Amino acid sequence: MLNIKKFVCNMFQENCYVVSDETNECVIIDCGARSETERNGIADYIRDNGLKPRHLLCTHAHIDHNFGNDFIFTTYGLRPTLHKADVCLYERLSEQAVYFTGSGYESSVKQPGTLLEDGDTVAFGCHEFKIISTPGHSPGSVFLYCSDEKTAFSGDTLFRMSMGRTDLEGGDYDRIIDSLTRITSALPEDTVVYPGHGPKTSIRDEKLMNPFF
Repeated sequence: MLNIKKFVCNMFQENCYVVSDETNECVIIDCGARSETERNGIADYIRDNGLKPRHLLCTHAHIDHNFGNDFIFTTYGLRPTLHKADVCLYERLSEQAVYFTGSGYESSVKQPGTLLEDGDTVAFGCHEFKIISTPGHSPGSVFLYCSDEKTAFSGDTLFRMSMGRTDLEGGDYDRIIDSLTRITSALPEDTVVYPGHGPKTSIRDEKLMNPFF
């Protein structure tokens, strides 16, 4: 069974997730923690529950999902794992920070860790996530899907009754629509989806009520 703890981070109200199982191994997904308070909240949760972080997973490389990379690296020694198509965005996180927030961003984690491709898997504890490429919001956007638990993390590809914007660098409306069509066809309708912003949803609800379908 997966234990999922959500932390809402930074001025963009980004969702960071700490996902663990009965082995107490965990993964950290999209650490957007910018402030000391946000970072301490995540560290306290991991410490208080005796968790062992194994991976820092990034659904994509926009700055609001990556403010906390340096914190995770210095605390747990984990570099971000992301799709290879988003490396170009990852290398410009500082520029993104200036554009979106007006202030800079400096990190000692200049290079990402493992680079992912469609169909790869990332294991921790008794579970694994399958990497499903979902370009459109960014070239390297992915779903992280755990088939055993029918649980997915969608980043900014799919929100409850909405989808990610496509007007940023590398965004493509036709590609995100294609990605959403493939996802809703491939995943079971009772899959619970945890997005990068806002509340959770399900594949069934999105197929029935999302205006972009």
